[in-house]
Amino acid sequence: MRTKSILIFLMLLCLPWKGGAQDLEYKMEMGGGLGASFYLGDANSTAYANMGPMFTAMARFLLNPRMAIKTNLSMGCISGDTGSTFFPIDPWSETPEGGQLGMATFKRNVFDLGAQFEFNFWGYGPDGGYKGWKRFTPYMLMGIGFTFAPKPVDAVFAVNIPVGVGLKYKVRERWNIGLEWSIRFTTSDKLDVSNREGIVLSDPYGIESSGFKNKDCYSFTTFFVTYDMFPKYRKCNN
Repeated sequence: MRTKSILIFLMLLCLPWKGGAQDLEYKMEMGGGLGASFYLGDANSTAYANMGPMFTAMARFLLNPRMAIKTNLSMGCISGDTGSTFFPIDPWSETPEGGQLGMATFKRNVFDLGAQFEFNFWGYGPDGGYKGWKRFTPYMLMGIGFTFAPKPVDAVFAVNIPVGVGLKYKVRERWNIGLEWSIRFTTSDKLDVSNREGIVLSDPYGIESSGFKNKDCYSFTTFFVTYDMFPKYRKCNN
């Protein structure tokens, strides 16, 4: 009986430890997402008004369970409507007289290429291991990117600064889903192009602007799915 118990104990020791597989780290994630986009500027001042669809492809380079560098190539549709806004005919005339009602609308696509640094509030990974990782974590991001908006009127190329927050959840050892909100502050005031002759939505009130001040911005709300790739090398500790 004693010999049988020893054999059972040795067999249990030889079984693979589930926690060891869960602590495996990967070098990167790849995937994509879809969601909604909106713009803030002279033709829209309300978040989530005039929403359009957006799509993205992403690669996330995993530095450690708390930090990552994410790159993205995204496309979104933005639009706006000024309503019955009053625009001065000559905003630089320094006189209160003159003007016209706005009622200008626009709609165009924007392409976004960028990279962001992500910081997870908790160590992210399959739970149950000795490292104390969590399947779920909120995170924040900030980075730099480029915005390209082709015609209908003039093509626009600008630098943007993305800032945002998100949630990640590991549904399987290598599969991740998440929800992310970000806003892109651009160096351009020409994303809103008018469909009405005589109304210029680029600096319509003659307010002096520089850098990111008084410029257009747009936002992405994205649901994404990614897959972990390329396991990191680990030393075997006997």
